[in-house]
Amino acid sequence: MNDFVIMTDSSGDLPQNLIDELSLEVLPLSVSVDGKQYYNYPDGREISFEDFYKQVRDGADAKTSAVNVDQFIEVMEKILKEGKDVLYLGFSSGLSGTYSASTVAAEDLREKYPDRKIYTVDTLAASMGQGLLVYLAAKEKEKGKSIDEVRDFAENNKLNLVHWFTVNDLFHLKRGGRVSATTAVVGTMLNIKPVLHVDNEGKLINVAKAKGRKASIRALLEKMKETATNPQEQTIFISHGDCYEEAKELADMIKEEIGVKEVVINFIGPVIGAHAGPGTIALFFVGKER
Repeated sequence: MNDFVIMTDSSGDLPQNLIDELSLEVLPLSVSVDGKQYYNYPDGREISFEDFYKQVRDGADAKTSAVNVDQFIEVMEKILKEGKDVLYLGFSSGLSGTYSASTVAAEDLREKYPDRKIYTVDTLAASMGQGLLVYLAAKEKEKGKSIDEVRDFAENNKLNLVHWFTVNDLFHLKRGGRVSATTAVVGTMLNIKPVLHVDNEGKLINVAKAKGRKASIRALLEKMKETATNPQEQTIFISHGDCYEEAKELADMIKEEIGVKEVVINFIGPVIGAHAGPGTIALFFVGKER
């Protein structure tokens, strides 16, 4: 009997229709835009994705803030009161304090609900990389797997969740401390686009450089060719910072040159978008290793 709920947070960038289809519980993280705070709901009810990126393009200052433990307790306890267990798959501890807050909340609630199972998994993933692990875990749940089996599946497969992405504006990465001011200035002058990766510690690393936008998007495809496992059987995810047409071009290239079962495309939400900026394109799939 599947008497448990898979919970995640909105940095996983899953589209609302998939969240509904998979019966997921999603904790909205928050973003501040020019001092005004919004919750990043997957359906964009407080701030639409288009509006967020328009404001950022117009020079708005976007910042993220940590989730507090009480928010986790509120959402987890609602599930526990229904007599169900909780499996939380969270935003990488290498990029955020969100996962740490979840473990404190879980520990508090275990004392109050000793007969319930409350598990937390650090996905070491971000955006739709996190979302893809949640999706795959939910598919295991649909097969009738227990909460322990689904937790073990997530733990055993999270380092096979491959993230590759490129950004259009190096100055967003500079503001987040991901590249130096010199790199941002010189790279912009020379039209150099970074190709970045999330490593086994769940941290962002700059792996390669491409000359121009098209080359950087092409590089994501080439990385998939190198490491994807049985791509023809996979559902892969692509997220984008308000540049759907380019994300669609990448999806079409992958379908033509590699072949996959399905491609899910969605916005990069404000939580990740505040750091990566407009024009970011990210590709997520299962591979031999990250």
